Amino acid sequence: MLLLQFSTSHYCRKARLGLGYKQINYNIENLTPGLHVLRVKPLTGLQTLPVLLPQIEGQPNAIADSTQILKFLETYQQEPSLFLPDHQQQTEALMLEDWLDESIGTATRFVYYQYRAGEGKQIDPSLSSQMVISVVRQQYGINNASVKLATSRLAIALEELSIRWQKNDYLVGNKLSVADIAAAALLSPLALIPQYHQGYPWLFEHIVQIHQLCHEPLPPGLSEGEVEVGSRE
Repeated sequence: MLLLQFSTSHYCRKARLGLGYKQINYNIENLTPGLHVLRVKPLTGLQTLPVLLPQIEGQPNAIADSTQILKFLETYQQEPSLFLPDHQQQTEALMLEDWLDESIGTATRFVYYQYRAGEGKQIDPSLSSQMVISVVRQQYGINNASVKLATSRLAIALEELSIRWQKNDYLVGNKLSVADIAAAALLSPLALIPQYHQGYPWLFEHIVQIHQLCHEPLPPGLSEGEVEVGSRE
């Protein structure tokens, strides 16, 4: 299998977590923002990443969108399952995943790129990095007003996730689900923003644990030793 991705995309991270949890061997092709359209659009008709190329006879040629990739992985290899055995719980997990995808992942992007354009320039001050940040900000309309709204959405999301994770090690049910995968991936860029890293230690403890369960290297800002990880039974 081949995963087409942006190396820094949190949506691409979501696909990698799913592949890692299933322990499916795959290769990665990192694409350049903007030029990626030439590679991706002929395959899917879309301009977004990630895209998974199964490269297996009898399987689809290309699967676009992180949610669709996780659904494909579940049909391709059922164990270990990302789907919960209880139908009601699985429906709840899918609803949470959709909310995280459509609202919270976008809010994270806005807050993250606002930080990278200001206080966070020192993370990578190179011209190429700053050009990508400028293009992303322009493409998505990231400005003070949209970031204020995104910050509010994140506050609500973190309150909801805190309640759920305080009750249980997982967002829904008693095992890892697509909801946990989505939360761990789509909130991971916040680890580089001091106010979130310092203000929500429980969040990054769960992000680390989920990455470990999925055999995926930790995201930037969460190297070994930076977050104290409790045991998970």
